[in-house]
Amino acid sequence: MTWKQILFGWGYFAFFTASVLAMLLWQKRYRKRRIPLPEDLRLLRAPGETQLMWIRKFDENLILYVALAGTVPAGITAVLLLLTKQLTGWWVLVGLAVTLVVFVGAFIVAARWLTRKLSESLDRYLGYFGERYVAEWLDPLREQGWRVFHDMPCEAHGKKFNIDHVAVGLGGVFVIETKTYRKSSAKPDFADYVVTFDGQNLVWPWGEDNHGLEQAERNAVWLADWIKTEIKERVHVSPILALPGWKVEKKITREPRFAKVVNPKWLPGDLGGQRAVFSPQQVTAIADKLEAQCRSVKYGD
Repeated sequence: MTWKQILFGWGYFAFFTASVLAMLLWQKRYRKRRIPLPEDLRLLRAPGETQLMWIRKFDENLILYVALAGTVPAGITAVLLLLTKQLTGWWVLVGLAVTLVVFVGAFIVAARWLTRKLSESLDRYLGYFGERYVAEWLDPLREQGWRVFHDMPCEAHGKKFNIDHVAVGLGGVFVIETKTYRKSSAKPDFADYVVTFDGQNLVWPWGEDNHGLEQAERNAVWLADWIKTEIKERVHVSPILALPGWKVEKKITREPRFAKVVNPKWLPGDLGGQRAVFSPQQVTAIADKLEAQCRSVKYGD
């Protein structure tokens, strides 16, 4: 295969990819048919809404990511081959060697970049599925008068984030943070399906950390401040970390922290068994503000 054939093949592939992307963008922007729903319609956020939106956008851009990962190394190589063609004598060998090294480096960088993108998509789908799972265990609380909201959009100090689940009932306000971790190899004498809460940290089969606990506590503090701003009343917000698929054991050996750790299956009993601390009017006042905040999903998001 000659250099001209290589350059022609790369150029055709780049032109074809650019043409397809242009047509997709044109169709998306100038589609004439209107949706049959009001333009100002806003739906409540579903469990894992943020994760699902990221996954949807990733799927829409996947062809672009693949095209970039495939064409950038080839394009750089084509340019270097053109430059090498202008050389003479032993400089041609130098040019070919440089081209080969640059191609291998660019290929590795592009492949790793695309692999990270694909891995992140898989992780986000697992997170989305975990939030859906926790939401199903929260649903029975509605029969007891609880109001449950998901993926609440928040902002603090210019940084946007979301709270996975908020449950409001006569028994109080609870923030539930969901972390869906894959199981991995366990250390000796550790079961690969058990996580232990010692009061401060999570002891996993492979190590120890407090990730998720601090996040749940920060979210609870933020929500308490937000509720005070909205209804002019200070309320207590309890943080919970839910770990789908894990057997949670509590062996409190240190002073317990603010957040609690549960398997999602415990949520209906734990929250439903709380003694009443609010009046129905307080529940309604808080829930109405939460609903307004969570009713933000519009068509096309």
